[in-house]
Amino acid sequence: MKKTLLIITLVLEWCICFPQTKQDLDDLKQLKQELSMAPQDTSRVLIMVALCNFYREYNQDSSVMFGNKAQALAQRINFFKGEANALHELGLSFRILGDMPKSLELQYQGLQIAESNKLPLLMAKCLRGIGVVYLELKDYSKAISYFQRGKLINETIQHTREAAASEVFLDLNIGICYMRKNQLDSSLLYLQNLYNKSLQSGFFKGPILLKYGELQFRLGNHNKAIEYLHESIQINRKDSSNRGLSEGYNTIAGFYKEMNERDSGIYFAKLGLEAARSISYNRALLDASNLLAELYEPIDIKSANYYLKIAKSANDELYGAGKVLALQRIISEEQERQRKIETERIAYQNQLKQYALLAGLGVMFLIGFILYLNNKQKQKANKVLEKTLTDLKSTQSQLIQSEKMASLGELTAGIAHEIQNPLNFVNNFSEVSSELLEEMKTELTNGNKEEAIAIADDVKQNLEKILHHGKRADAIVKGMLQHSRSSSAVKEPADINALCDEYLRLCYHGLRAKDKSFNANFKTDFDESVGKIEVVPQDIGRVLLNLYTNAFYSVAEKKKAPQPPEGGALYEPTVMVSTIKENKKIIIKVKDNGMGIPQKVLNKIYQPFFTTKPTGQGTGLGLSLSYDIIKAHGGDIKVETKEGEGAEFIIKLAAGAQL
Repeated sequence: MKKTLLIITLVLEWCICFPQTKQDLDDLKQLKQELSMAPQDTSRVLIMVALCNFYREYNQDSSVMFGNKAQALAQRINFFKGEANALHELGLSFRILGDMPKSLELQYQGLQIAESNKLPLLMAKCLRGIGVVYLELKDYSKAISYFQRGKLINETIQHTREAAASEVFLDLNIGICYMRKNQLDSSLLYLQNLYNKSLQSGFFKGPILLKYGELQFRLGNHNKAIEYLHESIQINRKDSSNRGLSEGYNTIAGFYKEMNERDSGIYFAKLGLEAARSISYNRALLDASNLLAELYEPIDIKSANYYLKIAKSANDELYGAGKVLALQRIISEEQERQRKIETERIAYQNQLKQYALLAGLGVMFLIGFILYLNNKQKQKANKVLEKTLTDLKSTQSQLIQSEKMASLGELTAGIAHEIQNPLNFVNNFSEVSSELLEEMKTELTNGNKEEAIAIADDVKQNLEKILHHGKRADAIVKGMLQHSRSSSAVKEPADINALCDEYLRLCYHGLRAKDKSFNANFKTDFDESVGKIEVVPQDIGRVLLNLYTNAFYSVAEKKKAPQPPEGGALYEPTVMVSTIKENKKIIIKVKDNGMGIPQKVLNKIYQPFFTTKPTGQGTGLGLSLSYDIIKAHGGDIKVETKEGEGAEFIIKLAAGAQL
């Protein structure tokens, strides 16, 4: 029995979907023997959880059966750790089967149990499971947020083999998300680190090689990428990991397709299809059949249609209408749960504030009562009041100073965080360049001129990246200087309509100069009665330029989204600027039909460093600076938005008065 418990412990340490070895299969036989003799207690739950994990690589029906039995028994005997573990493993199995709503629901249930019973390792595992579902659904930003939450929790766990495995998977999935978002530099930071670790320890080398090879292909290193994929396939074949094999075959088939080597692409795509079929891995089945349909289309339309039917069936299984509705329901329920948690937290805080207020009132009442009793001793009472007033002023000064220091600390932390990102890139690429120069010196010494030239090209690329991220840090610093600089410019009469029109065209043509593919419509509707008002033209121009830039960015991002099917109305990116004079106010409106602003971040958009743009595309200072400028002019700025449909910024300035 002791040996069995040791096997269970080892299995649970590897229950994060690592591929099984032949030794594992021997352990599987022993686990099944022990299961037949195990009592209805926690050890039986752990054995069935381990079996659920084992069978996920070979037989999904058996995996689901053992997972359901483990969850039911754990629930019956109030074994919360076993129940959360079973729900997590079941969720992973349903993801392989392609039932994303069921997978997400089980992971959320496991997360709730882990949170309620303070089980940090299981919380991290379930957060990873949720993130993987969102990764499959191509919602990469949300997936990254769940992985990062898992990493924060993982950092609080005492270092164990299971915690280390969890950390590897979280970093691997974050690297995959950045790769899917085409943020290859960010992806390289994660995957390069994992690849280096796997070279030293062999830890989870097969899946790391698979994703690192895919990244290398995207970076243009085709031969190296194919070499990594072949090595990954060999490891997965040795470990009998059909899931890993199906993903590896499909990935290398995609490489050959892009390299116009159709025969090799067909060969590997068929292998990927068979591996996926063997374990009912619908997502890999969909990828393989789509690849085969595309590869056969120019040479064999009958075969292409055959594989298209397989792809359609797999796609319906994964993303059919019923699955979409189920996903929406589960996500809505989780959002409602989170809303209730937040409501309860706020209610608790309000209750504490009420208690503090009552306590304060009680203290004040007591002081008043004491003063009333001592009213006859007027001189003494005055001295007491004087002392109390002095203490209150001192306390107030201390509170004001504390608040200033807290605000300064938050701002400093924000600046440090924003500048640290580009500096990390500069440091990393500098270290790599230093190593490359040493290699180049060695090659030159050995007379390998061609190799030295190749290394010099790599150094040049690194220097370009250092320059890019240096400029990024420079932009942040300049933005902060603008943010903190008090305007010394003199107000003067300015034609608001002309100012709006001038900066609109300046912004549009500036964006066109940077990106020739950028294109959008812009319209103006100016009220001629607006006339001139006294403002600082450069500052108002800076506000308009920022709003225009954000609007054009929003419509450009929406243009990149999938367009409606043939026959539907095509999206036309449009930015509209209008002015109007109303009730002694000049109103400027900048409206776009882009992505809109999510309601949950509306109260943060004027905060320094807050931005919804990807890393490297915005400092988060534009709207904060715009807000300060408009307030300095005695005006007001607000936004009306609907997510997915657009946003409208409204500026109000006093008309016909000194601002």
